[in-house]
Amino acid sequence: MKIKKLKISLKDKILVDINFNIKKSLALVGQSGSGKSLTLKALLNMLPQTMTCDLDYDAGFILKAGDTLSFVPQNPFTALSPLTKIKKQFFISKEKQKELFLQVGLDTQLLERFSPELSGGQLQRVVIAMAIQSKPKLMLLDEPTTALDPSTRVIILNLLKKLQIEIGFKILFVTHDINAAASLCEDICVIKDGLVVEDGKMLEILKNPRNIYTKSLIEANFKNREFRR
Repeated sequence: MKIKKLKISLKDKILVDINFNIKKSLALVGQSGSGKSLTLKALLNMLPQTMTCDLDYDAGFILKAGDTLSFVPQNPFTALSPLTKIKKQFFISKEKQKELFLQVGLDTQLLERFSPELSGGQLQRVVIAMAIQSKPKLMLLDEPTTALDPSTRVIILNLLKKLQIEIGFKILFVTHDINAAASLCEDICVIKDGLVVEDGKMLEILKNPRNIYTKSLIEANFKNREFRR
């Protein structure tokens, strides 16, 4: 899936002007204010009305939430209603709910619980179950492991890899965590001030980054510093 042109403007100021290609799995990485969150919001049609957006992509791929595009947010604790049982937050049959829960490794009895009764890892798997129910072609991930402890983070990333093989969706992973990105994505796109400064194969760029900005992100990541959106 090629995004041939994505341009986001506020009045006369261009905030983002990028192109990228999601062949299988792409990590979109950058510091706070780099434009990666605006890019995600543009693809989700969630930009503020004050901003204008030009978007051109492959004619054969329609960006439509639901049957084509799904979204996994950063914080599973705020993604679900705390006052409604989990089963009531799906709009599919009970049988299908149970199938999805088994697919993401959850006990089906958790469908009878409220979200505050579940752990962060369980909640994120519930959100992932919701995201795959339509068998999407593209999965947008907004730092889905940030709120999780290290061991649970590994479980969620492995689950996403398994589901990608089973369902066949492409991944756009917006993250500050290059380690997580490297474990999930084949390609990386580094953006700064709304522009692409470097892109290519993940392992090649991690081993030999050409841009000084990319080098600083990699070094900071391995020093356990976080570059938030």
